[in-house]
Amino acid sequence: MSTYSQIYIQIVIAVKGRYSLISQTWEEELYKYITGIITNKGQKLIAINGMPDHVHILIGMKPSCCLSDLVREVKKASNAFVNEKRFIRSKFEWQEGFGAFSYSQSSLNHVIAYIQNQKEHHKKKTFKEEYIDFLKKFEVDYNSAYLFKWIEEED
Repeated sequence: MSTYSQIYIQIVIAVKGRYSLISQTWEEELYKYITGIITNKGQKLIAINGMPDHVHILIGMKPSCCLSDLVREVKKASNAFVNEKRFIRSKFEWQEGFGAFSYSQSSLNHVIAYIQNQKEHHKKKTFKEEYIDFLKKFEVDYNSAYLFKWIEEED
């Protein structure tokens, strides 16, 4: 009863191989499904949007939440959802790993607008450029061998 917190986390997940599989015809259904998972896990979804190859999710996270467990559940359940609905002909999967970036209360309006404007934003910048910019901006040490696999790296 005496724990008070405001933890805001932006989560970025990518389609396996970074293929453009999320169609505008069913992306809203996917986002609603992911929203339900997050809400059912006791967290607050603030914004969700993405592109055919990745999704940004902004949550208000409780300190009792294990972020890795939450993301694992989101990916596992949404994989099953997309495959059961047969939205695509092949098997849908998220890539291993995810990005997680924390924000202050004063940054929320900017982050929400950024997430809501993904399609406009990506007319100017690729997902790879965006993701590496996040890592640099947040001063995250990374090994490029362990970043998401990009389409141009696939044989």
